[in-house]
Amino acid sequence: MNGHFVISLDYEIHWGVFDKKSVDEYRENLANVGKVIDRLLEMSDAYGVKITFSTVGFLFAKDKNDLLNHLPKHKPTYLHKKFSPYPLIDSIGDNEDNDPFHYAISGIKKIRDNGNHEIGTHTFCHFYCHEHGQTVEQFDEDLKAAIAIAQPLGIDLKSIVFPRNMIEADKPIDKPYLDVCHKHGITSFRGKEKAYIYNIHTTKSYHGWYIFKFLRLLDSYVNVTGANTYNTKEINQNKDVLNLPSSRLFRAYSSKLKFLEPLKIRRIKKAMTHAAKKNELYHLWWHPHNFGTQMDDNFKNLEEVFKTYQKLNEKYGFESETMTGLATKIKSTS
Repeated sequence: MNGHFVISLDYEIHWGVFDKKSVDEYRENLANVGKVIDRLLEMSDAYGVKITFSTVGFLFAKDKNDLLNHLPKHKPTYLHKKFSPYPLIDSIGDNEDNDPFHYAISGIKKIRDNGNHEIGTHTFCHFYCHEHGQTVEQFDEDLKAAIAIAQPLGIDLKSIVFPRNMIEADKPIDKPYLDVCHKHGITSFRGKEKAYIYNIHTTKSYHGWYIFKFLRLLDSYVNVTGANTYNTKEINQNKDVLNLPSSRLFRAYSSKLKFLEPLKIRRIKKAMTHAAKKNELYHLWWHPHNFGTQMDDNFKNLEEVFKTYQKLNEKYGFESETMTGLATKIKSTS
């Protein structure tokens, strides 16, 4: 099988950052998500690139009543209440027209109608599987709600990106969550990079957290952990839900680190080339709201990546695929 280029986006708007930032604190990034989606669709189609939009279930609601009607009976009982988005529902607008920060049905329909891309799930409520207090049963209810709210739009959810990447692919403690995914027809998820620095807690409660934060930032510009590409033959085909691990977070354009931007793009392009030559997987990801400021600079960088993909496709047969598309290919060769 040829090498593959996968892009997965965490499509969440304010539901992905509500526990860290208010709408006012992050307004420009959030307000421009619709424009970002439009430009992503236009540019990806121009270069023959497929994208998996891993979408928070709340965003599918056509209005507040629709959202309330789909709420699960058993909501996550986090020990720290700030992680639950449910109390925020009372204060959001009635629909996308008056609250584009918490609804996105127009963007979802554009992606669906385009036909070249995939809409996957980012759970219903941006569910945190590693937070204390929640249960597997509550995750099951959450995933049921995500599937149910997508069905009226004719969208069949087949892939998942766990919020904050809270999943450990090979740890027994997380297997029940993957079993729930399998039960509901999910065939793949985006796992973490295999490099050690991406598998360490970086909360301030962990001694030395800042070292790993710095190493991850540095790794975006210089080769600290290698290409982070993966042989699809080694992705465990006996697993019900395939792990399609991340290769790189595509960091947003930084004015402060403007002089390093060429190094960031060079790092991505070199790893993509490695994947193309070795017939491996390169999996790039970010959030649409990351591109909400300095949009032109971000899309200029992205176009460089897409141009590189196009060249690698012509030279090595490097293929762009959605998460579900690649999972289907891998399973068909087992």
